[in-house]
Amino acid sequence: MNIGVDLDGVLTDYERITIDYGTKMCVEENWPINIDLRKYYESEKFNFTEEQEEKFWNRYLVEYVTKTNPRAFSAEIIGKLQQEGNNIYIITARNETGMPPEYYGKMQELTKNWLDKNKIKYKKLIFDKRKLEQCIKNNIDIMIEDSPENIESISQKIKVIKFDSQYNKTTNGKNIITAYSWHHIYRIIKEMRGEKNG
Repeated sequence: MNIGVDLDGVLTDYERITIDYGTKMCVEENWPINIDLRKYYESEKFNFTEEQEEKFWNRYLVEYVTKTNPRAFSAEIIGKLQQEGNNIYIITARNETGMPPEYYGKMQELTKNWLDKNKIKYKKLIFDKRKLEQCIKNNIDIMIEDSPENIESISQKIKVIKFDSQYNKTTNGKNIITAYSWHHIYRIIKEMRGEKNG
């Protein structure tokens, strides 16, 4: 089985991290803290202006990309899925937006280094915001995703495991299965393949 895996929000707890760093920024800059957990993008979640959003990512993006802990059991389950004959394709929309000037052009390198450091193995790493196109191009059987927009788009053609969060609670429909952890993802994939959990 070819399994597509999103990075931010699936391999990392993007929701928790943006809340932690966003509130830190608000305190440091003496900005009001108004959080709407139903929103995906931090600009909407915190009601940041374009200038505030740029300042936020300039300050914290490199730290997030290089130092964030992966979600619990993600490397272990991905390793197990590969041992069982599945191919892992990490498909991320990460780009240079928000990178401080001295790091511009290094997003892909920093991301690869983070995956290596955290022992997350994969067949292919793809940087592209057009995720449905990449899923089709790479014959992805199921995509693990958290972004409401991407879930809705990809699920029109391919099964999606939705990694549950506050901002995607209302994103449901045909081809969408909700998971709450990496062990839950493992069970769903085993059941899809008609196998008993080992």
